[in-house]
Amino acid sequence: MNARRMWTLFEPFHGVTYFAPQARAATDALGCRGGWMGYFGMRAAPLGPVPAEVVAASFYNFKLSRVARAIPAAWTIAAPQQFLEARLAGVDAGLRAIFGDDVVGDEMIEASQLAQRAALSAPIAGRPLAAANVALPWPDPPHLVLWHATTILRESRGDGHVAALVAGGLDPVETLVAFAADRDTAGQEGWEAWRGWDGDDWAAAQRRLRDRGLMDKQNRITADGARARHDVETRTDAAAELPWEVLGNAGTERLATLLTGFLRKIVAAGVGVIKPHPMALDLVKIAGE
Repeated sequence: MNARRMWTLFEPFHGVTYFAPQARAATDALGCRGGWMGYFGMRAAPLGPVPAEVVAASFYNFKLSRVARAIPAAWTIAAPQQFLEARLAGVDAGLRAIFGDDVVGDEMIEASQLAQRAALSAPIAGRPLAAANVALPWPDPPHLVLWHATTILRESRGDGHVAALVAGGLDPVETLVAFAADRDTAGQEGWEAWRGWDGDDWAAAQRRLRDRGLMDKQNRITADGARARHDVETRTDAAAELPWEVLGNAGTERLATLLTGFLRKIVAAGVGVIKPHPMALDLVKIAGE
């Protein structure tokens, strides 16, 4: 399948939305109180002025209280349309800072055309975040066309991932606990804690997973737990494969090559190169640096 590999390549391009200092400056200029309000405002804005419950449900692995610290207060600071304008302006400035004159180069134009074709094939049925971004007008410059395409592709995949998690019986915090155990990461003290879950939430989720035989008494993932996690990832990849089937092997491989080159520039600029990464991506490794 191409879906997993392509996600690791296009996600960092979309990630400029949240990691570029120019993007943060754009939401600060709106009056946002901190980065989280900017994040929730920008990402949820395509849905309109929805309440915290809708944002938490759509984003899935954030605790409602974390979301409620930013939403709906963000909509009293600026309307969703203003967040969309700030998001696009911040991304534009961030990408220009990274790529310079290459934002209008032949490779950017080619990548934008390939990615747009893939994004126009991304499934949106039952995928609210993807559909909300599809409903937005396409920007004109090639670097923003590519960014918008990657946004649609990542939200379509993300919505499909949520469906797989629900079908797999993993609630939001259980999802993070199982992931941490499967990857043998720092757990609640690592990037998962960014989603707002506390130690009691984490321990309760571990108990529930132990009761279902998905973790052992030492809170290590069991064979059944690993299979459940694998099934979720397999379903997610399968549900995100259509755009790459439409693009075809040649088009997909060409876009992968172009995105890898762009990723190396993003890494060189230090945008999103953090550990732990909120999407558990090692950008340096993916870029082959």
